[in-house]
Amino acid sequence: WKIFWSSQITLSAFSLIFLSQLSTMKFNTALLALAAVGSAAAFAPSTPAFTRQSTSVGMGVVDSTTGQSALDPAVKARYDSLPFPEDKILAEYVWVDAVGNTRSKTRTLPASKGESVSSLPKWNFDGSSTDQAPGDDSEVILYPQRIFADPFRPRSDGLNNILVMCDTWTPAGEPIETNTRAKAMGAFEGKDDEEVWFGLEQEFTLFNLDQRTPLGWPEGGMPNRPQGPYYCSVGPENSFGRDITEAAYKACLYAGIEISGTNGEVMPGQQEYQVGPCIGIDAGDQLMMSRYILQRVCEDFQVYCTFHPKPIVEGDWNGAGMHTNVSTKTMREEGGLETIKQAIYKLGAKHAEHIAVYGEGNELRLTGAFETASIDDFSFGVANRGASVRIGRDTESEGKGYFEDRRPSSNCDPYLVTGKIMDTIMGPEAPEIAPLDRDEA
Repeated sequence: WKIFWSSQITLSAFSLIFLSQLSTMKFNTALLALAAVGSAAAFAPSTPAFTRQSTSVGMGVVDSTTGQSALDPAVKARYDSLPFPEDKILAEYVWVDAVGNTRSKTRTLPASKGESVSSLPKWNFDGSSTDQAPGDDSEVILYPQRIFADPFRPRSDGLNNILVMCDTWTPAGEPIETNTRAKAMGAFEGKDDEEVWFGLEQEFTLFNLDQRTPLGWPEGGMPNRPQGPYYCSVGPENSFGRDITEAAYKACLYAGIEISGTNGEVMPGQQEYQVGPCIGIDAGDQLMMSRYILQRVCEDFQVYCTFHPKPIVEGDWNGAGMHTNVSTKTMREEGGLETIKQAIYKLGAKHAEHIAVYGEGNELRLTGAFETASIDDFSFGVANRGASVRIGRDTESEGKGYFEDRRPSSNCDPYLVTGKIMDTIMGPEAPEIAPLDRDEA
């Protein structure tokens, strides 16, 4: 977020020197001198307490630390104002790459093709460039699975440009190894009667483009106050990144994602939004598309977003998770609390299997501190955020509702998480587990 400005005094002094020597200097030498001073000024320390944003274009090379933020938005607006053809739409095909990040590319389609997933054509990409196929057989096929409205290319003619959530297949029609959506589908197929709801709490951390300094942190240092005042906070000294979260919130609503809320998190620079309730495989589709939208918003704001579960390992700071709330039809009916407990016992019996698919780097987060349980031990409790699985007070008092699995990390694969939970809770009975807080469960 820092834009380095040279002072008017420095520029004026340079102008006088340059003009006085212009008659005796060769032209090329003058140009070199101008470039050198301009370069030094661009990286000079900023003396004003507040910075100003330039609205000029052509005032120099865009600085590598500020990216597109130095470009004049009025120039882009000129092209954004051009109308789209009435019979065509733009379709942004989005997929998950080998390491769980989203990728995308655009194609033009007849407007009628965007009316349903079944009308959309398959497409392909170079899998050797995403570590999803070898170079000598690099074609990976994109199968459209879910349509969303495109919030980045709005139009006013009654049509929508679209975002298309896809999964990845071989030309022979087999899911590739990194197609976790296809794996999760196996857990949900034939179980529509269960009407399983998922609510996913996506935490993330916003950094400056140096990828080392979270928003609201001093460069090379730490906040002078411990965590506490930042959660759900207001005020410039407490809340960092609200504009980004609000923009992503509105973009997700426009897209048709069931985003149900947002809040500032415990560590400064950390934010959260919630997606759901969504049924079955749709939870994974919506969460992955929401991540894509968030990253696009951060691209516009020129802020780095990470889903790493413990981006700051020094000091007493919370990590980031994707707490997963689960409710089947039986759990929502009278007496559902007993079904919830039975599901929790099953989760405990397969704790190690779940940890294996709950995200990379989770051992840095699940330490037993900072509102987490130990990665090595399974526990559950009522209103206990230090347990692996939490039952809410409202669920306990009403005798039905949902449970929250607090183990998934913020960078977890939502297809793997929801599919694994579904597979486990639909499985065989498991031995009873004593609650972490005996007096309250």
